[in-house]
Amino acid sequence: MPCALTVPIGATSVPVRSQRKHVPAAHANRSHSASGFTQPELGGAPPDYLSVYGTLFLVGAMAAARAEDRATTRAFLQEADEAARRLGTDANHMWTAFGPTNVAIHRVATAGELGDVQVAADLGQRIDTRRMPVERRVRHSLEVARALSAWNRTDEALAKLLEAEQDAPEQIRHHYMSRELVVGWVRGTRGRPSQPVAELARRLRIV
Repeated sequence: MPCALTVPIGATSVPVRSQRKHVPAAHANRSHSASGFTQPELGGAPPDYLSVYGTLFLVGAMAAARAEDRATTRAFLQEADEAARRLGTDANHMWTAFGPTNVAIHRVATAGELGDVQVAADLGQRIDTRRMPVERRVRHSLEVARALSAWNRTDEALAKLLEAEQDAPEQIRHHYMSRELVVGWVRGTRGRPSQPVAELARRLRIV
């Protein structure tokens, strides 16, 4: 039977841009720790419940990071991490791809949103995403490439983007992050861009 997720005490529900669902957002009192959100029933919760519950907090963490709310981002990631720990493995219950790896991926993504590009670049390259669905793997590669590029490690960023293109050329061709990266490299180059960048730009139909 479907499980109902109770919104954590002291939280409200807010819309997230580009997603047609609501996610938990922190109460005005930022002193709450993640442990304050944990629901007692998680102890015996089934995998579907843990996966949806943890995924809601990952979405909430991204919303908080985009709002530059570090405390809430950290708290929601900790709550998602606890759900992943209870789940015990990477899985795809309810098509969430939720598990420890997905939590780690969101730590990278939120670090990037908060401007912590060195953290995002270093942590991102240490995560093994081979067991994740291809869409998640490629999105993670884009996050890492963006962080590397922002850290002026353009060659490594380009290599990451080209690697992702091998996995999902159509996703790379149409994703706004890959297009923004390549446009930035083309415009930021004096004279002609390097051959790999120029060829990638043509494949993305930017030039």
